[in-house]
Amino acid sequence: MTSPGHAVSLEEQIDQWRNYLRRRQAIHAVDVAELEDHLREQVAALSDAGLATDEAFLVAVKRMGDLDAVSREFAREHSERLWKQLVVPVDGGEARARVQIDAAVAVALAVVAAVLVRIPVLFGLNLDDDFTFYARNASFFVLPLLAGYFVWKRQLGMSLARWLAAAFVAAAVVVNIYPYDTEGATEVLTILHLPIALWLAVGIAYAGARWRQVAGRMDFIRFTGEMFIYYVLIALGGGVLMAFTAVIFQAIGVDVERLFEELVLPCGAVGAVLVAAWLVEAKQSVIENMAPVLTRIFTPLFAAMLLAFLGTLVWTGRGVGIERDALIAFDGLLIVVLGLLLYSISARDPLAPPSIFDVAQVVLVVAALLADAVALWAIAARMGDEFGFTPNRVAALGVNAILLVNLAWSAVLLVRFLRGRGSFARLERWQTDYLPVYAAWAAIVVLVFPPVFGWI
Repeated sequence: MTSPGHAVSLEEQIDQWRNYLRRRQAIHAVDVAELEDHLREQVAALSDAGLATDEAFLVAVKRMGDLDAVSREFAREHSERLWKQLVVPVDGGEARARVQIDAAVAVALAVVAAVLVRIPVLFGLNLDDDFTFYARNASFFVLPLLAGYFVWKRQLGMSLARWLAAAFVAAAVVVNIYPYDTEGATEVLTILHLPIALWLAVGIAYAGARWRQVAGRMDFIRFTGEMFIYYVLIALGGGVLMAFTAVIFQAIGVDVERLFEELVLPCGAVGAVLVAAWLVEAKQSVIENMAPVLTRIFTPLFAAMLLAFLGTLVWTGRGVGIERDALIAFDGLLIVVLGLLLYSISARDPLAPPSIFDVAQVVLVVAALLADAVALWAIAARMGDEFGFTPNRVAALGVNAILLVNLAWSAVLLVRFLRGRGSFARLERWQTDYLPVYAAWAAIVVLVFPPVFGWI
């Protein structure tokens, strides 16, 4: 083992790992060649994401610990070195300088996002009286900057940068020239669906040339989940900070509530997105240990809840009352279920054999399918009666139909995997190939619904 200050080459590190596995072959059945191919794929993916070679190797080995007992032993024995590698890069001042530059760029972009939020104030707009304007344009305060950060970090070509910029500009023009009815349904649908459509542009910038590969799109799914966790943690910390600030200022008779509402909250909300994205990049896969634990806790809980709901539905014989709030709740529930499935897939090694957790996933997906079918039936029945077609119902019907197709084929692929008749990689490919469908539907809701439904 080399000293902390000396960075060995990737081949030397892989050679150490390979020799360790071969020494342990007498105890465990190890296919060294297959594992090495998988390790190299992991290292290549992490290196493309911006990690140094040493760091990428150690993170990949830690991921391999979920694959077989020998890699787990190797990762455990080298855990101290892994932690040092993640926190303080061992490849010298160059890596440390790179991290500092990345941090400086992310913080600068966070400041720019905060400034953009305040620019409408110069034109007489404020968050209280012009909330729908801010809600429609919230994505443009931060997502173009986030995409730009990845274009800079991945050193993508100007051609792709121009296409991304054109997409953001076109979207901004459309949502601001459409003559929406004040607080109408199509405007609310635009507010909800626009970030989904634009998030695909961020994904293309994040993955770069690897967007066409399953691994690249899966890395973006993993990034999305990790960034969400970091963002929530930052928000919770910010909430505690503001609470203490308000208390101590109130003690001297100064009310800071208006300052928080007009300045701190909106600026902090957009700036935290850039900071969270940088944290995911800087501490690649540290939070990955937390996310699989969360999915393993909540997957059986959500499965049990859905089964209890379906059982109660059958036992009581009651129909589902599909009002607006119920529609939102059903769609939100199914999106959460899909999120659990997506993130458990992104955190799982595709070469690992089926486990009891995979059975729990099948139960969750099948239960979600049945709940989705119930919701679809209720929506279709109400649309066929006196209620007719409205923007909300059509949007909900479309989302539920898209989720139905996704979850149905996911269930088929999961069952095939459990029965040994298919690979887990096929499920990965299906989920990543399906991502543009959600973005396309979101774009349709944003661009087509307002004129079709008369801007209401």
